[in-house]
Amino acid sequence: MRPFDYHAPSNVPDALELLRTHGSDAVVMAGGTSLMLLMQQGLVQPAHVVGLQSVAELRGIRPLPDGALEIGATTTHRQVERAAEVRAYCPALAENFSRVATIRIRNQATIGGNLVHADPSQDPPPMLLALNAEAVIAGSGGERIVPLTGFFRDYFETSVEEGELLLAVRLPPLPQGMRATYIKFLPRTEDDYPTIAVAAALRLGSDQVCEDIRVGLGAAAPVPLRARGVEDALRGQRLTASLIEQAAELVRDEVDPLDDVRGSARYKREMARVWTGRALRSLLDGEPDG
Repeated sequence: MRPFDYHAPSNVPDALELLRTHGSDAVVMAGGTSLMLLMQQGLVQPAHVVGLQSVAELRGIRPLPDGALEIGATTTHRQVERAAEVRAYCPALAENFSRVATIRIRNQATIGGNLVHADPSQDPPPMLLALNAEAVIAGSGGERIVPLTGFFRDYFETSVEEGELLLAVRLPPLPQGMRATYIKFLPRTEDDYPTIAVAAALRLGSDQVCEDIRVGLGAAAPVPLRARGVEDALRGQRLTASLIEQAAELVRDEVDPLDDVRGSARYKREMARVWTGRALRSLLDGEPDG
């Protein structure tokens, strides 16, 4: 590992100033679970590491007056998993974070680090996409809000620019009656990456008519994504198991998986169809959130 200077700012302005000063020679460290591995492998070789552990304003889970929920960037997965505020907002969100790797990893890994790392196989992004989450980003020009649908650009690449910092994830108020779920296909062990992951949020009106629907997919493309074709096919329709199966067929054209040790691209397309159907049927059948 290349030697580096470690900086521990105590507030956001100081962190931003360090990033401005050192530019492309600096990287941000939140929990460090992904970054340290990359550094040990020589894939990332920064001259400066800006650690955020002492920046108190980046920690915590804050319900907002309008019913939204804000999660600070250095809040750990375990804190999200166990927070009463998260379970009150959406039980499936807490359950989603409980599915990440092992307790040891969840105690260290942060929501901000997870998103900025931008690994398309991680658990949280599909769930956050299904909940219409937004990223709060700060830079020299002030703060800006980026919908998570536009946050991920490519493998391990996001819209957080050089000199910027992810402050928080903001979840808008959840519509009355909307329920959500997260499922993933794990052919090996619980702490492995999934072959495919699906998060879905659904609100049904009278006579099982779909009033709102969102489907997030992970491990299905270079970036986590929304299955817009599936959503459009079901929104406004009276849902049945048969109609869900027909709509789930559309997901094959929305994903762009790679061949790897977890399956061929063709196999993953089929699994995306199967698991999208399962997630939506579970919500139609009224199974508990999560």
